[in-house]
Amino acid sequence: MAKKGPTVMLWRRSLIVLLVILIAGFGSVTARLLYLQTYMAPELQKKAVNQQLADTTISAKRGSIYDRNGKVLAQSATVWKIVIAPIFLETDEERHIVADGLAKILELDSEELYKKTLKKSYYIEVKRQVETETRDKVLEFAKDIKSKYGIVQAIDTVEDFKRSYPLNEFAGSVLGFVGSDSQGLEGLEAQYDEYLTGKPGRIITAQNAIGTNMPYQYQQKIEAQDGYNLTLTLDETIQRIMEKYVKQAIVENKVANRGCAIMVNVKTGAVLGMAVEDSFDPNDPFDIADEKTKKEIESLPENEQDQATSDALTKQWRNKAISDTYTPGSVFKPVTTAAVLSEKLVDDNTRFNCTGSIIPYEGAAPIGCHLFSGHGSQTLTEALMNSCNPAYVQMGFMLGAEKFYQYYVAFGFSEKTGIDLPGESEDIFFDQDGVEGKMYDIDLAVAPFGQNFQITPMQMIMAISALANDGKLMQPYTVSQITDSDGNVIKSTEPTVKRQVISKDVADQVLAMLEQNAISGGAKNGYVAGYRIGGKTGTSETHRDNNNDGTDDYIASFAGIAPCDDPEIALLCYFDTPLGDSYYGASVAGPCFRNIMSEVLPYLGVEKKYSESELKNLSTQISAYGGMAVDEASAAVSNAELKAVIKGDGDTVISQSPDPYSYVPKGGTVILYTDDSAESDTVIVPDFKGLSMSQASDLATQSGLNITISGTFSSDDSVTAEVQSIEKGKVVSRGTVITVTFEQKSNIM
Repeated sequence: MAKKGPTVMLWRRSLIVLLVILIAGFGSVTARLLYLQTYMAPELQKKAVNQQLADTTISAKRGSIYDRNGKVLAQSATVWKIVIAPIFLETDEERHIVADGLAKILELDSEELYKKTLKKSYYIEVKRQVETETRDKVLEFAKDIKSKYGIVQAIDTVEDFKRSYPLNEFAGSVLGFVGSDSQGLEGLEAQYDEYLTGKPGRIITAQNAIGTNMPYQYQQKIEAQDGYNLTLTLDETIQRIMEKYVKQAIVENKVANRGCAIMVNVKTGAVLGMAVEDSFDPNDPFDIADEKTKKEIESLPENEQDQATSDALTKQWRNKAISDTYTPGSVFKPVTTAAVLSEKLVDDNTRFNCTGSIIPYEGAAPIGCHLFSGHGSQTLTEALMNSCNPAYVQMGFMLGAEKFYQYYVAFGFSEKTGIDLPGESEDIFFDQDGVEGKMYDIDLAVAPFGQNFQITPMQMIMAISALANDGKLMQPYTVSQITDSDGNVIKSTEPTVKRQVISKDVADQVLAMLEQNAISGGAKNGYVAGYRIGGKTGTSETHRDNNNDGTDDYIASFAGIAPCDDPEIALLCYFDTPLGDSYYGASVAGPCFRNIMSEVLPYLGVEKKYSESELKNLSTQISAYGGMAVDEASAAVSNAELKAVIKGDGDTVISQSPDPYSYVPKGGTVILYTDDSAESDTVIVPDFKGLSMSQASDLATQSGLNITISGTFSSDDSVTAEVQSIEKGKVVSRGTVITVTFEQKSNIM
């Protein structure tokens, strides 16, 4: 048998190698195919879709913000996106025509815009938030290039939205503002961003093989969903009143580090107003509102201006009412008062002796009273009205550290209030040896009168509200309802009681003390004639020197309630570093509190209930007596509880002073002229400043003038005339009415 030759063997080996290669090749291809079809399938499908479809976002309209009466505070107005479809631009000349024309109208760089025209697309955004006036110019330009150059479908406009605040700086710190993409950055805009934002729509466009968008018939449009609307608890009228008087107090008292006021419905926790000044305009939040600060920054070296600007903006955006902590001072004393009453440590017979200072414990330095000579023996009510620090040192040691901290926690000071605004700060309380609430003896000595710990103004007003709400601590809130564009309620806020802090009986006792304090104690400057007001002043050291004058700065505050017989509202006015004639709460914050209450209470429909002494000083509107017989006119004046003085020998009144329909205080004088002597019958206005109410009234009578009283109403000698409506030395008609403003000048803390 013949042997197999080398050729056959080689052929067989080659065939085996070929089979191995084929099996290996097909195996790897099959494995790769299985891998792509199973493991990689979802990702490849996604890539395929992405290559075939272009996705363009449609802006959603941000929800509006309203005050509690439906007044628009924030809204999104229609503006426009300018878009181009460069796929329709066939030549370079057409691209330059479009780029140059749009750049001129929209104030853009024409070269950058030209680069966009080189893209093969049906949709490219050129500029957003274009006003309607500019959009009309763009559309006119599009018509023009169509008629001149035959360029069509290359320019379009798409509806967009721009946030606006029609009341400008009104409630800026509460409302906040949005960014360039309408995202909430501060205030309620940030807190409720998920509700306000809405859901953007989409335009899904098919693309051809080379990645160019296909014509509009290959588009699918998913409409955007509008954001929800917010209805606030804030009242535009109340907020305006508060902002007006907070600004006024800042100017009059030269307040260096801003001020604020918070008004709360004591029964619900709803915030009716929150004025923070100096604030900003949410329409232009990146502009520094304070001109003095702006000029100071401009005077800095250029390399320091950016940081200074950033710091200034952060400060003006900061909501002082909830983000700043402060030492409350004597406005905290009602809390300590409630604590000792609740623990039955005091009663009507308890006396607190004040010699002008007290040594709280052996080896301690004396703690002084604002009245250096001392108040002597005093009841609990008198101690509160006198704002006597030594008396409250005694109360602190009566309570003890554990009980004091227990009430501090119960009144809500150890936790955030949970108000629906961003940036709320926590308290800063004593923390000894790592144990929160642990107090040394010196801490217990000063804490009862509100020193050496820090809380927020929001925490303080909620504690005061609890005293006015039968001892119940409420959850504060600023948004009452969230609704959709059809008015359907998505979410509503119900009043929430956090806890019963003290009994109704104790709350009523403290409320009565606060009312007496406003009538005849240290809070007279907060009193409003005809209303039952309760209040407490506060003056606290800050242990910092903002104005670099070498002394610690002070915070002046006033917290109060009205009406005390059926409490509705609580108000805190707070001013950081007053540098004017006084830094005391009674002089700085008290008048602001009174001015706000004097307008808000009538607005809320709270009925006036005058005391007998107040009725005697009410003004009445006089009639026009000209042309009346003297006897008839004299009788009409007398019927109005005024005195008639007849000038001349005629039988008919031909003129009068004060003028017809003026307001004259009861018991005042009306001059009736029966001849032409009125023009020459003049008097010189005296100086009423520094006089008590009775002294000013006597001087007005002697001078042949009438005075009406504004400001603090009290016959107490500590209440004196501060301002008069007509300056001293001016010559006026006899009988002219001058308004004299009285204030309590007090160093009560």
